[in-house]
Amino acid sequence: MITCKNCKSERKTKSGTVNNKQRYKCKDCGYHYVEGDGRTNDKIAAKKALCVLLYSLGKASFRMLAKIFDTNQSLVYRWIIEAGAKLPEPQIDNDITEIEFDEMWHFVKAKKTSYGLSKHLTVAQGELLPGYSVVVMLKHSPDSTTD
Repeated sequence: MITCKNCKSERKTKSGTVNNKQRYKCKDCGYHYVEGDGRTNDKIAAKKALCVLLYSLGKASFRMLAKIFDTNQSLVYRWIIEAGAKLPEPQIDNDITEIEFDEMWHFVKAKKTSYGLSKHLTVAQGELLPGYSVVVMLKHSPDSTTD
């Protein structure tokens, strides 16, 4: 059943045609509309689905997806947000008692005196276990030399 796009009412009357599509007028709010959305098709739906899949796997950024699918970054962002809004709230099992994660903090408009573009850092990489890696960034000590 066709419903009003404005108030979701099913009470409607035919109101002519536009671009060879039947136009309807809502009896409750007076809104004119046509059935369906002419801005989308199967090709765009496939692009959306593939963008969401690649982004959710953590393999692609908005910019890279926009280049691949020859579209705008903001459109890819809106597709991802739209898909995320349809997902249910995540549920955490009662068996989980502890979660550990690491992140690097960035302070906006903060004056950095010991780090930054002009300060040298040493990056040490290693592998804890097969499949697990670690990256540590350290300041140079005052008695070390740099080239």
